[in-house]
Amino acid sequence: MRVWAVAHRLGRALRLSGLRCEGVTLFLADGEAAFQEVFHVHLHVFPRFAGDSFRLQADWRVHERRRLDETAAAVRTGMAALGADPR
Repeated sequence: MRVWAVAHRLGRALRLSGLRCEGVTLFLADGEAAFQEVFHVHLHVFPRFAGDSFRLQADWRVHERRRLDETAAAVRTGMAALGADPR
């Protein structure tokens, strides 16, 4: 929670800094498949503005309801496996 609180504060600071910043993207990568190169928790705070070149490439199509429901059920199973501890 502390990482997100600091990132939020940095985002607000960017908006007040005088730098070009119309918005903020927070990007957390976890694992090699997510393009993480430094294997510890780190969160990127990107200042954003209309027309900037930042892009995330992904498969953005809408999937079938059945597939969405199956994915949601799998995530709920994973959450249940973590137990009651919110960490």
